Amino acid sequence: VIVLSSGSESEEEIVPLAERLKRRLQGSGLCQKSVEVFQAPQGDAARGAEGTGCCSSSTQVASGIGQFLSKSSEVLRDVLPCGEVSQSSQNYDGCSSGKSPLCLQTDCLSDSAAQSSKFGGKEASVGASPPPKRSKHSQKEREAASQAACQRRKEREIRKRQQEQEKERKKALAKMLKAQRPGECQKYITVVLDQVLFQVEVGEHVLSALQSKNYSCVVESQAVPCGITWRRRAVLTQTDEENELTEEPHILVLLRLEEFLSMVHNYKQEAQGCTEGQKETLQTFVARVMEKMPGKTLALAVAGVDSYFGSLRTQSKKRLQPEAVNGDQAEDKGKQRKKKAKDSGPDVSRLDVEDALVDLLLQTNVQVRLAESLEELVEFVTMFTKAVAEAPYKRERENTGFSFCVENEGCRGVKLDPTGKGLLEVWKRQIQQFNRVSLDMAEAIVSAYPSPQLLVQAYSKCSSEEEQEHMLANIVVRRGEGVTATKRRIGPELSRRIYLQMTSHDPDLCLDFT
Repeated sequence: VIVLSSGSESEEEIVPLAERLKRRLQGSGLCQKSVEVFQAPQGDAARGAEGTGCCSSSTQVASGIGQFLSKSSEVLRDVLPCGEVSQSSQNYDGCSSGKSPLCLQTDCLSDSAAQSSKFGGKEASVGASPPPKRSKHSQKEREAASQAACQRRKEREIRKRQQEQEKERKKALAKMLKAQRPGECQKYITVVLDQVLFQVEVGEHVLSALQSKNYSCVVESQAVPCGITWRRRAVLTQTDEENELTEEPHILVLLRLEEFLSMVHNYKQEAQGCTEGQKETLQTFVARVMEKMPGKTLALAVAGVDSYFGSLRTQSKKRLQPEAVNGDQAEDKGKQRKKKAKDSGPDVSRLDVEDALVDLLLQTNVQVRLAESLEELVEFVTMFTKAVAEAPYKRERENTGFSFCVENEGCRGVKLDPTGKGLLEVWKRQIQQFNRVSLDMAEAIVSAYPSPQLLVQAYSKCSSEEEQEHMLANIVVRRGEGVTATKRRIGPELSRRIYLQMTSHDPDLCLDFT
């Protein structure tokens, strides 16, 4: 029963009247007295009922109940508030005035049963023992648990940070690989042109050609005159704030024709033993460049060499033409030819140029590109720039992890059919993998033994190992058609190598000793 008062919004749980009576009576000892008072009239009524009948019994029971209730009311006035006692008295008066004592007894019993059934569950819950309290942990256990939780939290944070770093690393790697691909790498390359190049005609042509290929160009003063270098812009990540440029390990120097011919002429004189003074040759020029820019891979290029030798050849032909002139005129013509030869350049032949280039390659491992014209030189600079831009991508592609040379990706394999079509071509290509085996030689062997199994069966029919080694030696190989057709044999060397490859069980056996 919940009572709400207007003065307060708090709820107060009221203990039922029967329960409070029971508790007070048990505490004061009145419960036993009430039972005795009530039992005495019952005993008299029972004895009277035996003699006089039902009416006398009912009168006695009513008188006994009245005595019991009067005594109970006196007790209740002492232990209960006035409102509850008056309510009990009214109930008793109504019962005594309007109903018979027997009816009163029945109503009291029914009311007691209803109250007991109504509050039986609550009494059981009140009388039940409370649940056992959880044992408290000690201070050390709480500290250990707190430290363990903190350690697990730190491990989760570290693991999460590592996962984010790994994700960022993979993302940066993918972006870097994409930047190295052809078509994308040009965006990250900057071509640095020397200022001296623009004092001659080649500078403007090179700049326009590179810009047409979407290359970024910068004109700066280089340590080597007429030099071209490259810078690569690093791939930006989320943490990078500015572009980082790295120098590429390459330098291309464009030589003027007069300078190149002078170096070749000095080399020729030095080779002939003429050491009048220390003059610059191709080797000394390369040494000076490498001293200024160590760690660079040097390449040289020059244009107009073929045109120079072509002009010399034309002049020599004109010189050999007979001229009908007098002595004075011949002397004047001779002086003019000498002056023209001196003005045209040093006395250098094509053989002298080739000797100087071969010696330079053997001594310094530096190559010189001889361009026929200015347009070809500009195209060479563009191709060189493209090769520098794609160099990291090609190195990564060639890094296969194998100790041997794998097949080029441009060479496609053989498509096989479920019916067996294409196996003959596979067998032919397997034979071509041997050194110094042409397509004609492979076709000749395949025509004689169309499958590896047939070749092994033929080896098993031989009587000796020597016969097995020379079994393929006399197979005829035909080359060409018609009048130019030639014939030759497979030979004992290739026959022995194929025999060892088909029958040997040694994986380290060397098939070719030449």
